Amino acid sequence: MEAAAPLHTPRVRVVPDGVQIDNLLVVDECALRLVRERQEAGDDPIKAILDAIEIGARVLDREQTAANAEFVKAEFEKVSRSVEAEFGERARAVSEGLERQISEVFGPENGHLAKAFERYFSDESSAAVQHRVHALVTEVMAKSRNDLLKQFSGDDAANPLAGFQKATLAIVRDASDRQDKRMQGVMEQMTAIQLELQQLRDGEESAAALAQERERGTAKGRTYEEGVLDAIDAIAAAQGDSCVGVGDTPGADGKKGDVIVEIDGAHGPARGRIVFEAKNSKLSRPAALLELDAAIASRDADYAVLVVPSEEHLPAKSHQLRELNGDKLFVIYDPAEDSAGRLGLEVAYSLARARVTAKRGGSEGIDTTAIGELVERAIASLEQVRTVKTHLTKAKGSIEDARGLVEAMSTTVREHLDELDRLARVGVASQD
Repeated sequence: MEAAAPLHTPRVRVVPDGVQIDNLLVVDECALRLVRERQEAGDDPIKAILDAIEIGARVLDREQTAANAEFVKAEFEKVSRSVEAEFGERARAVSEGLERQISEVFGPENGHLAKAFERYFSDESSAAVQHRVHALVTEVMAKSRNDLLKQFSGDDAANPLAGFQKATLAIVRDASDRQDKRMQGVMEQMTAIQLELQQLRDGEESAAALAQERERGTAKGRTYEEGVLDAIDAIAAAQGDSCVGVGDTPGADGKKGDVIVEIDGAHGPARGRIVFEAKNSKLSRPAALLELDAAIASRDADYAVLVVPSEEHLPAKSHQLRELNGDKLFVIYDPAEDSAGRLGLEVAYSLARARVTAKRGGSEGIDTTAIGELVERAIASLEQVRTVKTHLTKAKGSIEDARGLVEAMSTTVREHLDELDRLARVGVASQD
């Protein structure tokens, strides 16, 4: 902007809200062009002049601020260099003093701390702390050991452990005597148990020998049917009935049925027939009933009994000694069992014989209700027999467990005796 050339002397006054300018002429090509363009465009020329003044004022203010900032920066850098130089000198002096003091205190050869460590912790120094502590501990331990030996070895009234020693020896002797008595009782019980175990072993060996004989008999050709035939023949002979094995003999309708019993056939004409079918395999319930019906038809029998070796061989959802259709039943018999295992077969034989006798001889004079009650009682007793046999089998296992328990008890008792003997020796040595 060029200098103003006023026609009259201009006046500038500062008022509360701005600056008042009178008689001011601005001779500036840029300002002239700006005002002319604004005026031609229809704008207010006064506003254009005011904008130019305001913008120019702000530019001047920024330039003045930048000039002040550069001055302050230059002054700050000058002061900073002076402070930095003075601080460096002081820091160097402090560092040299601190290094000298550290060397005097912590120097590895002539430092005060190294000399103190050498005096109080060196192995060559008699005043070292570890030597003094070791000597003090050695003295205290020797005195404590002597005092403890006096307490355990002295038996005068002044020793607080004298009464405890005497009481302990008395208790040990009393416990040893009681333990000897208990051991005598235990040894007697062990002897009795060993005798019982020996008897059980003998019984087991006899049973094993019997089982081997039975296996040898089976190996020679004895079948399950032959075992059933022998049992039924023994029962029939006691009743005066005749018993015939017909498993290999065809009947009227094939080889159905293995054993035929003729009631009272040993003394005269038979009063009825019972057919027994022995099966060492499991049949379904319908197949078993068909098998028995075929056996009745083939052997002209009045009653049929299916004999199987175990509960697993019974038809599904069936029980032994339960009559079916009034002329059939199932029963369990294992030839390998003892005479008690034949009870079920005897019950089945007696029930079938009673039914056939009643059927052939008429029901007059025969109490069918009493027969049924007797059969139920016999079945209940047979279940009790089976329960007892199960308990006996479990008892055999319990006896084996008892044998192991007795051996463990013997080992424990011997350990207690060794401990008592050791305590007694210690007590006697202390008393001596």
